[in-house]
Amino acid sequence: MFDIGFSELLVIAVVALVVLGPERLPKAARFAGLWVRRARNQWDSVKQELERELHAEEIKRQFDDVKTSMRDTESQLRASGEAVRREAEQMRQDVARQGDDVAAAADDEPVMTGPAPGSPASVAQHVVAPEEAEPPRDAMAPPGIDGSAPRADPPAALPPSTDTAPLTPVPTPPNDEAPR
Repeated sequence: MFDIGFSELLVIAVVALVVLGPERLPKAARFAGLWVRRARNQWDSVKQELERELHAEEIKRQFDDVKTSMRDTESQLRASGEAVRREAEQMRQDVARQGDDVAAAADDEPVMTGPAPGSPASVAQHVVAPEEAEPPRDAMAPPGIDGSAPRADPPAALPPSTDTAPLTPVPTPPNDEAPR
């Protein structure tokens, strides 16, 4: 704005010294500094208030944008839900019509129920269980642990010991103290 250089400041200082004199110049400089400081503080306060207002307006605008977006999404969801309901109703009516057609045709021909002959489900119905079935057991347990299935091969017998002295228990001295 103002283009004040060093030479202009020097001229202002000399004029102030001549007009005010050396005794009143320091007081005048302090007074001028005080007013400049107050003006800056007022300007900063106004600037901060404007920034807060602008920020609040921006937040309100974003909130309104989100609200309209949610309303649009809600209306789209309602429309698609209604379309799905209509489609389901149409399919239900088509199935009912086809069921009536099948029922009318069934009066003329016998209807076979159950799996088709030769299908895996049909074969599974005719499988006969063996007469001596072992009880079910945990598939993850190794054989012999749960007691339901013996081991396939019994453990080998230990070779006879070369030590012929029988094992005898070592006597323990009686304890006179009572347990605590």
